[in-house]
Amino acid sequence: MKLLLIEDDAAMQATLQRSFERRGAQVVTCGDGRRALDRWQASQPDVVLLDLSLPGLDGLQVLAQARAAGLATPVLILTARGTVGDRILGLNTGADDYLPKPFDLDELEARVQALVRRQGGAAAAAESAREFCGLRCDPDSGAVYLHGQAMDLPPRELALLRALLARPGQAVAKERLFDLVFPGQADVQIEAIEVVAYRLRKRLAGSQAVLVTLRGLGYLLKST
Repeated sequence: MKLLLIEDDAAMQATLQRSFERRGAQVVTCGDGRRALDRWQASQPDVVLLDLSLPGLDGLQVLAQARAAGLATPVLILTARGTVGDRILGLNTGADDYLPKPFDLDELEARVQALVRRQGGAAAAAESAREFCGLRCDPDSGAVYLHGQAMDLPPRELALLRALLARPGQAVAKERLFDLVFPGQADVQIEAIEVVAYRLRKRLAGSQAVLVTLRGLGYLLKST
């Protein structure tokens, strides 16, 4: 098992690295939010342990950018921010689990193992349903193909399509999509996602996939 530990506290980083390496895991570390996404893409971990209070770039921004880039690695947030609102925000941004500090190392290991097992089942399901209406997202490059031909899409439309393809036939919340399409852009209004959805809907015209707006819920892809 390979872990990516994104944590700026040197003592915490050393403790967790030593603990997981004793259990046979390979641990890659990063202490800077600005370098986290590059390290994530390069290391291809099985699980990411992510602190929220990072120098350079906040952990939630790192997570949002990773999801927008098509990185589906399970993420367990480790943070001193323990309020319910913080947990909800982290999960809505794309985290898979949340463990407030201080925590027990045995519980952390158990949660990591649970994420690995879950990812194994999800990978098998994704393999059997990786194509939807002729659309397929390459997990390595993040490119989307329609009937084998790469789609030439602007970055925001591509990010939106990738997010919807991850859950075809299921509604994805407007707020979640906004965070993936406009990561860390606090000056952009949430209504901007509607413009991106409108443009993507036009590009899908003629295919077997339809982008549907569910008022009050979000968006989904369905077959014609």
